[in-house]
Amino acid sequence: MSRVSPGLLLVHKPVGVTSASLVEALRGELAATPGKLHKVCHGGALDPFAEGLLLLLLGPATKLFERLHEVPKAYEATVRWGVETDTVDLNGRPTAEGDARALTPALLEAALEGFRGWQAQVPPATSNKRVGGERAYVKAHRGEAFELPPSNVYLHEARWLAHELPTRSRLEVVVRGGFYVRSLARDLGRAVGARAHLEALRRVRIGPWPAPAPGQRVHIEGAGVVPWLERVELSDDEWGRVKAGAASVDVRARPRRADWALPAGFPAPAPWLVGLHQRRVVALFERASEGLAPVQVLWPPL
Repeated sequence: MSRVSPGLLLVHKPVGVTSASLVEALRGELAATPGKLHKVCHGGALDPFAEGLLLLLLGPATKLFERLHEVPKAYEATVRWGVETDTVDLNGRPTAEGDARALTPALLEAALEGFRGWQAQVPPATSNKRVGGERAYVKAHRGEAFELPPSNVYLHEARWLAHELPTRSRLEVVVRGGFYVRSLARDLGRAVGARAHLEALRRVRIGPWPAPAPGQRVHIEGAGVVPWLERVELSDDEWGRVKAGAASVDVRARPRRADWALPAGFPAPAPWLVGLHQRRVVALFERASEGLAPVQVLWPPL
């Protein structure tokens, strides 16, 4: 079994499998192979009923978790009309019913328009959000009553792919991290008076990366893990000074570029730059009057 090096692993999560179980499986793989063990986490969970692209972060790449929430995530979803459930998906208990017989494509398009852009969204009770230090879904599965505050989320693109009215519709969305497609289905159902939940969900892309085929995985390393950030090469001396705790390095005249651009109009990520040394990511910088100030040093380098 070959050693998996630090970076990102793009894997396909099947329906019925938890994101946490894939993290544990990778930890087991690393433990069974020679070499130093790496930290592992996922770059944003998928619900058990969902499938598609899951990012697994290894080693120093785990420090880049928040950066991965700043790029577009694309999903295909099937919205089931007429019933809202407590989990807002097909595995939940029905909590409300509505009449979907009056739904039309034009009515649904008009309703969808109201959710584009920034909005306050209440996460599902069975979300991964923390409530008093505990995951909401754990409390919900125990039957505890609690309220989740709304989060500020962003829907960049949304379009209906097909309708089988009054039963279901297929939807494609592009969102920023933190957006719950389950909540969108719930809120659409309420907006049109028909109630709704998600019957299926598939994550098809994160940033520049499409979902791999089932059973396949793709390894990303170096500057490729954050290709939307500008990058700058550091000399041996500059990297040595950063490691020693220098407040800034003056590389303002150095060429810099990003390898991938976010879609037009998508909220800009944090204006940080990637510092490379010998083609490995060693730090993230922010602009300062004296040059670039390190805000996150990656050790070992990525």
